[in-house]
Amino acid sequence: MLKSRIISLFVIFLWLVAVNNTFAQYPNIRVNLASSTDPEEVTIAINPTNPQNLVAGANINYFYYSNDGGMNWNQGNLSSSLGVWGDPSVCFDVYGTAYFGHLSNPTSGSWLDRIVVQKSVNGGISWDNGVGIGLNPPKDQDKEWIVSDHTGSPYRNNLYMSWTEFDSYGSTNPLDSSRILFARKVDSLPMWSPPVRVSDVGGDCIDSDNTVEGAVPAVGPEGQVYISWSSPQGILFDKSLDGGATFGDDIFVVDQPGGWDFNVAGIYRTNGFPITLCDISSSPYNGTIYIVWSDQRNGTDNTDVFLIKSTDGGASWGNMVRVNDDTTSRHQFFPWAALDPVTGNIYVVFYDRRSTTGNATNVYVARSTDGGDTFENFRVNEMTFTPSNYIFFGDYINIAARDGKVYPIWMRLDNTVLSVWIAIIDDTPFAIEEEEINNISRYKLYQNYPNPFNSQTKIGFYLPSSEFTTIRVYDLLGKVVRTIMSQKMPEGYHAITFDSGSLPSGIYYYRISAGLYTAVQKMILIR
Repeated sequence: MLKSRIISLFVIFLWLVAVNNTFAQYPNIRVNLASSTDPEEVTIAINPTNPQNLVAGANINYFYYSNDGGMNWNQGNLSSSLGVWGDPSVCFDVYGTAYFGHLSNPTSGSWLDRIVVQKSVNGGISWDNGVGIGLNPPKDQDKEWIVSDHTGSPYRNNLYMSWTEFDSYGSTNPLDSSRILFARKVDSLPMWSPPVRVSDVGGDCIDSDNTVEGAVPAVGPEGQVYISWSSPQGILFDKSLDGGATFGDDIFVVDQPGGWDFNVAGIYRTNGFPITLCDISSSPYNGTIYIVWSDQRNGTDNTDVFLIKSTDGGASWGNMVRVNDDTTSRHQFFPWAALDPVTGNIYVVFYDRRSTTGNATNVYVARSTDGGDTFENFRVNEMTFTPSNYIFFGDYINIAARDGKVYPIWMRLDNTVLSVWIAIIDDTPFAIEEEEINNISRYKLYQNYPNPFNSQTKIGFYLPSSEFTTIRVYDLLGKVVRTIMSQKMPEGYHAITFDSGSLPSGIYYYRISAGLYTAVQKMILIR
């Protein structure tokens, strides 16, 4: 009996080591082909009709698509007679049609003369020639972002886009100004609307702190359109209650010390543009508006990421919450945020130097399950990299989330070669519906939730018959660090809480033994 038990534990140990060596904390998948050396400003979206279908993009004209949940990617190059010139933004409408917004560079005429939106009806495999929005020569159109309206019954399925118009891009003439514009495409109509002005007060045209830029729209549960952007006054906000036909007065949200255009060592250019989110899920935070941004209010050597929220449609804003939870004086920069439309969880991705020296950089994701009041941070990249300020990194990275599947996307620099990477995060709650419980006829050990977790997490399991049940937690060496349960349990579905106590951060495994049934799952503890 003793020999059998020793052999069993040794087998478990070997299995745990094999799993740990085979799989990183989160799988990192290279998106772009090795022959592509210059992609940046990445964007990603999940097809709501087929969540295994992902579409991504990068400067200047790269598009990528995956049909297996991000494990494998195909790459192509956008082309359009209207020109393709960076600032990529992708989204899916409610019926699974993909849209790719970008700047123009026509073969004749003015550079940045309009915004171009191209469409794919086959999951990103091919794209039409696109349509132009905002043509207003000699003015220049820049820094667009596009979203789809997934609200209403039936679905509205409108497209909304905001961007910056320059009288003359880069001009130092005090008579030239910039402004935030907005256009929409109503689902039943083939064309985009003429642009309407959103910002009451403009900025200059230098493309720096005194320019109004970084306008990102979000959609509310009743079809409201919310937009925030950076300005010389700080972060401003406006809204439309008629689907983007008209907008109100600018609302001051928060200051942005150091402006939106600031320096981070090793980066050619860094910005803290705000990202607007709104909860359209059935969570308790439905209708809450969030703005995520970064600035240097804590010092030029200590860039931080912040969130602020409104529960009254943007009329008033609460206190700031710092998203990065480190205690260092190091940089966190280039944030982007996503709100899971099913769970209501908030995810923020950013570059992070909390555990490095010099310009060495990692990628972190922060998750909030309580409406942005608190955040848990966890590293998602496998390999640290060191950027160079001679290599342009663009202005943003990105993240997408839907029904617990989360895909941060970023650029990594190796020597002088840029590459595009994603991490695949499964943040699906193990909680199951009563109908599923009634239909279960076999043993099952669920993934703990949340995972990663800070101090407590829930573990779910199902027993088809009453069994003496043991659940133990192991470290990476196969040593038992905690016995959570060892008792007879009745038939049915059970959920227990695991309190990590004084255990250090790291990867752990929990194993259930019930009768002849055994199963193991991995969990990640962060402090």
